[in-house]
Amino acid sequence: MSANLSAILYLISGVLFILALRGLSSPETSRQGNLFGIIGMVIAITVTFLSVGNFTTGFIYVLLFLAIGGSIGAFIAYRIPMTAMPELVAGFHSLVGLAAVFVAISAFINPEAFNLGTPGNIKLASLIEMAIGAAVGAITFSGSVIAFLKLQGIMSGAPITFKGQHLLNALILISIIILTIYLCLTQSSNLFWILIGVSFLIGFLIIIPIGGADMPVVISMLNSYSGWAAAGIGFTLENTALIITGALVGSSGAILSYIMCKGMNRSFFNVILGGFGATEQSSTSQNKEQKPVKSGNADDAAFLMKNASSVIIVPGYGMAVAQAQHALREMVDTLKKNDIKVSYAIHPVAGRMPGHMNVLLAEANVPYDEVFELEEINNDFANADVAFVIGANDVTNPVAKTDPQSPIYGMPVLDVEKCKSVLFVKRSLSPGYAGIDNDLFYKENTLMLFADAKKMTEDITKNL
Repeated sequence: MSANLSAILYLISGVLFILALRGLSSPETSRQGNLFGIIGMVIAITVTFLSVGNFTTGFIYVLLFLAIGGSIGAFIAYRIPMTAMPELVAGFHSLVGLAAVFVAISAFINPEAFNLGTPGNIKLASLIEMAIGAAVGAITFSGSVIAFLKLQGIMSGAPITFKGQHLLNALILISIIILTIYLCLTQSSNLFWILIGVSFLIGFLIIIPIGGADMPVVISMLNSYSGWAAAGIGFTLENTALIITGALVGSSGAILSYIMCKGMNRSFFNVILGGFGATEQSSTSQNKEQKPVKSGNADDAAFLMKNASSVIIVPGYGMAVAQAQHALREMVDTLKKNDIKVSYAIHPVAGRMPGHMNVLLAEANVPYDEVFELEEINNDFANADVAFVIGANDVTNPVAKTDPQSPIYGMPVLDVEKCKSVLFVKRSLSPGYAGIDNDLFYKENTLMLFADAKKMTEDITKNL
């Protein structure tokens, strides 16, 4: 394939990626956005495939690894449950980072194959690009591995901190800059390998102090890192599609991280450096013993809803675990038949990744105009008769507004306690992902419904 035709097709794929992002910005156009992204990626892969220099052996190798990687990806995507989507995203981010590292290593060892010069005499600009791409890719890989382990529960979601941690991180980041400078001056292979090793290390150290409650920010942040790693390697390979795609992913991930931090009232740098989520848990059991809890059943919940004029649904991670979104939709349809106004309140960090609840509700064909973000619906709780909290925990905890010592203090939360009645579906009184007790459990107007979210919702529907 000629260079001019390749450039034109890469440009077309880049435009399609931009249209994909535009489509994904709204639930109504998200399917169309996904379609644009798929078409753009097919074009980009096809052009790369047909641009292989040695068409005999190269063609076979590319085809082989496309088949292996594509089969594994398709199998995982088909089998993965929605509850495990955050872990899947973290895992895929790690692979993007690792791919960037491998390409940088290939380019450094054999620069002639990439038209970058010869070993020991690589173009300065290309050396800078591959050093940055390798460093960011290594950070993305190791950081994503830690995020995956925390989300999967293999590693504790609590922050792991130690004395002098911030100073150590700062020194390592400075050393990466110094190593990059000396690498460009000497083109030493030893410095190149040290740079990659140190970058892997800082990736681990950046993520381990971040608490479980901040995982949505971590996911979007690693998404941004993976994009910048791809863009850096795109410059090394002189691949237009990779540069455009990497820049789009990097910038959109950075914007999403900002939105997530704003939704949690957290400084981005505080999240990265902080260890938000570490808190003393000694008072939790005492609170549970001292405070009375009112519990009920599906009959009680159905009675309250029947006599309500407006109900606000607050979905959370518990709904995802129980796969209760379809049962919830059936319950809402029953309420609507009784002329009860129903709406959904979504917190920006509900679940374990940005947009987690929106995707689940869309899967159950919940109308988009019934789903509202925190800023749009928070004032409505005071005028609603019933708030039906299904598996949400930290995002409804009033302690975020009252206790300066709480790790979630200052985070905007849904004002469900202002409703006349609160129905809280949960298996037990266990704390949420932030590891703290929820004061909402013990409010006078709260009725706890201890059960599996799907089973409880189905039982309420039957009673309705």
